[in-house]
Amino acid sequence: MDEFDQILESGMVFRKPSKPKTNDGKIKTKAKKKKYITGAHGSGSAKQKAKYREQRSRRRR
Repeated sequence: MDEFDQILESGMVFRKPSKPKTNDGKIKTKAKKKKYITGAHGSGSAKQKAKYREQRSRRRR
């Protein structure tokens, strides 16, 4: 009964313990990957963004 009273007074925590963060040197965003930048992986959005990047690079020449 003591456990039940303690739960009523302080509540219960349903969080999972957090995993320690490791820095593996991996790229974590799609925007930095070569296939995403060139639009090669097939996503319509990536192809459109690659087209805009190409147009911008042509203007800067």
